[in-house]
Amino acid sequence: MSLTKGIFVVLFLLLIIQVDAQRDTTDIKSYADQVMIRANLDTNIESYIFTEGEKGNEKKQIFSINNKTKVSFSVDYRIISATISFAPRFFEGNNDNDLKGNSSYTDFSVRFFPNRLIQNLYYKNVKGFYIENMKELFPAWKEGDYYMQFPDLRVQSFGGSTAYILNINFSARSIYTQGEWQKKSSGSWVLFLDYDLTILRNKIEDQKAKETQYKLGANMGYFYNWVLGKNVNIAPYLALGLGGKFSTYRDVFGDGSIKNVQYLTLRMEGGLHIGYNTDRFLFGGKMNFSAYAYNQTRNQAVQNNSLYGLLYIGYRFAPPRVVKNTYDKVQKKIPVL
Repeated sequence: MSLTKGIFVVLFLLLIIQVDAQRDTTDIKSYADQVMIRANLDTNIESYIFTEGEKGNEKKQIFSINNKTKVSFSVDYRIISATISFAPRFFEGNNDNDLKGNSSYTDFSVRFFPNRLIQNLYYKNVKGFYIENMKELFPAWKEGDYYMQFPDLRVQSFGGSTAYILNINFSARSIYTQGEWQKKSSGSWVLFLDYDLTILRNKIEDQKAKETQYKLGANMGYFYNWVLGKNVNIAPYLALGLGGKFSTYRDVFGDGSIKNVQYLTLRMEGGLHIGYNTDRFLFGGKMNFSAYAYNQTRNQAVQNNSLYGLLYIGYRFAPPRVVKNTYDKVQKKIPVL
């Protein structure tokens, strides 16, 4: 079975599961019947690290984007959580275009929370990179000099993940989107699959290059939600995974043939969430990291690292009648909602 067909099978199985979006229990308070809006501010540091050479004598090239601060807005209702993000140019660190070039960053994601499943789908578009470690590569380089730029390097990703929570009394939604509140401290192992279609495009010496990558990984992580009093929670997590990456590209600087290669991938991610919650207002902060790596050859390795801190503030309110009625009509046709 191909990766694309496998992803559709997973999503189909998700859609036929009957769920109950409202699940108040002695351990969990649900806000599924409320509309929640959230504003988020986060420092996005995304980089690709290419390492070449024997151990102890490696040479690194760190490709980064010239956008360090993102703004995102989220809307939650019932089992749906949708977020759109962008990087405004007026933030300091997002506008060093003269030295680092112009970068653009946009992503959109949507999450569903049927029962103990978490289904996440996303689209991300990043364009414009520069070499961050210029001093390491070129000793004569000094602060204030121009960075080596790759304005045509573009990375588009379409992907998602499907997770299953082993502990029925643990609320992952209270950490991910604050759509629930964990009343008692609890933790859980979480199993999840991640899948991704990434298209890389670049122009080098007037030659257009394109690479298509399919990624599939199996992961296991542990989440813990430590509840302090009635309104504060602290939630750390850590996850590890193995997977495969399947890449197709044309050798534009060689014989022009189509190359198909496969790699074993390693993944680690983790984070810490601290939040304050009431039935109407909520705010908090998160620190997350993600590291993804594979070996191209014996002496060549690639890493895709992402590190960010996030601040959020939100408000819950009863849904307008038109929103509730529209959702109810759609739910009759799509029971998973």
